[in-house]
Amino acid sequence: MTETATAPLTGKALLQKVKELSHLPRRETAKRCGYYTITKNSQTRVNLTDFYDALLVARGIPLSPEGSKDGRGREPTYRVSVHQNGQIVIGAAYTKAMGLKPGDEFEIKLGYKHIHLIQIDADKGDQNGSNGNEEAE
Repeated sequence: MTETATAPLTGKALLQKVKELSHLPRRETAKRCGYYTITKNSQTRVNLTDFYDALLVARGIPLSPEGSKDGRGREPTYRVSVHQNGQIVIGAAYTKAMGLKPGDEFEIKLGYKHIHLIQIDADKGDQNGSNGNEEAE
């Protein structure tokens, strides 16, 4: 089992110490800033990864982008291709971005080199695309 010998420096204290020790090699700088462990065999291991991470945080550089992701899936490309069976699948990223729920219905309008999907508004009971403000003549 390894134990940390001292509490590693963070924030402005870390930046100041790194500036003072700029003449030393990286490993020695990390060690003097407290980023090392002593193994059960009395060997010193320098933890450069934690040292660099602490430096980035101290300098105000975020380690992870805003709005952390769950690590699954891909970014939407806003392109689809026709599958072997002739179907076009629209992924969950697009339906989630539009706030769609299972069971939402669409009217398909085919144009020249394009397809429009027009959401049928179930609340108004209107399925022909009009807005309901027209009067019958």
